[in-house]
Amino acid sequence: MSSAIDEATIAARQPVLVDLALQGGGSHGAFTWGVLDRLLEEPWIRIEAISGTSAGAMNAAVLADGWSMGGADGARAALDAYWRRVSRAAAFSPLQRSPLERMMGRWTLDASPVYLAMDLMSRVFSPYDLNPTGFNPLRQVLAESIDFERLATSPIKLFITATNVHTGRGRIFRNGQITPDVLLASACLPTMFRAVEIDGEPYWDGGFAGNPTITPLIRESDAHDTILVQINPRERRNTPKTAGDILDRLNEISFNAPLLKELRMIALLRQAADPGHGEGARWAGMRTHRIMTDRLAEFGASSKLNAEWEFLEMLKVEGRKSAADFLTRHGVDLGSKSSSDLDALLTEC
Repeated sequence: MSSAIDEATIAARQPVLVDLALQGGGSHGAFTWGVLDRLLEEPWIRIEAISGTSAGAMNAAVLADGWSMGGADGARAALDAYWRRVSRAAAFSPLQRSPLERMMGRWTLDASPVYLAMDLMSRVFSPYDLNPTGFNPLRQVLAESIDFERLATSPIKLFITATNVHTGRGRIFRNGQITPDVLLASACLPTMFRAVEIDGEPYWDGGFAGNPTITPLIRESDAHDTILVQINPRERRNTPKTAGDILDRLNEISFNAPLLKELRMIALLRQAADPGHGEGARWAGMRTHRIMTDRLAEFGASSKLNAEWEFLEMLKVEGRKSAADFLTRHGVDLGSKSSSDLDALLTEC
C-alpha cells in the first residue's frame, strides 16, 4: 500500500473525517476520478462533505449516490460506470481528434476541423442560435448514473455551485435540491450551451463564482480537514502568444480567481478567529491539503472536450498516482496538521 502509514498502523488508526473540494475542468475531471478512486481505498478516510463545480460536481454527485448504494466500493463502481458512459456518449460526437493529432500522439482537438469551426462560430453565434433545443448529451448520462431521490438522503453532504446569470453570484445547491438541471447548470459553458433555468433563474458554469466553493465545508461539515483536488494550473512559465493560447490562459485565470480569493479570505479569517469559541473555532481549526499534478498543464484547453476512453483512463491513472503520492507524503498529516500553507497566499500580490 503506497502510504506513509504502514498497514498495521492503518488497521489501528481512528477514522479521519475529511471534506473534498473538487474543481471543474471538462474531461480533465477524470484526473479527479482517479484521485477519488485511490482515496476510497483507504478505510480510515471518511468523506463527510464534498463541494464541487462543473466536472467536480458530477464526480461529487456520482460518488455520494454510489456511496449510498454500496459504501466505498459502491462509490468506486459508480464513478467507473459514469466515466464509461461519458466516453461512450462522446464516441458519437463530431468533436474528434484529427488524423494528424492521432499520428502525433496529441490529445488536443486544436487541429480538428469541427473544433476549429465551432470555435470560430462561437464568436459570432450564440448557443441560442446553434443549439435552440438546448440539447446536452450529459443529461442522459446523468439520468443513467444517479438516483436523485437516493442522492437527497446520502450521508455525504454535497455543495454544488452554479452562477446566476442575472446577478453574477454563485448559488450553492445541497443534496435535496440537486437535480440533473443543477449539475448541468454547474457545468454550463455559456459559449457552448444555453443557460440552464432553475426556479425561474438562468445559471451558467459555477466556476465563474466558485471553483469550487470552500466556505460551506467549514460552516456545515464536522470535518476539519479539507482536500482540494485542483485541475486548472495556477501558473504557466511560458507567455501565451497565439490567439488560442491567450484565450485559454485567460479562461484558466478566470476560473482560478474565485478560488484564490476565497482561500485568501479563509486565511485571513483563520488568523483573526477566536480558536476557543463558536464558529471561530471552526475557522481557526481548519486544516488544508491539496492534490494536483503538473502533467495536466501539458494538455491544451481543447483536450477538456476529448472524452476518448484511452485519454480518460490515462488521466485516471495520473489521478491515482497523485493521490498515492499525497498519501505517502502527507497521509500522517490528515487529522493533525495542514499540508498546504494558506498563509502563503497572503504574501502574494
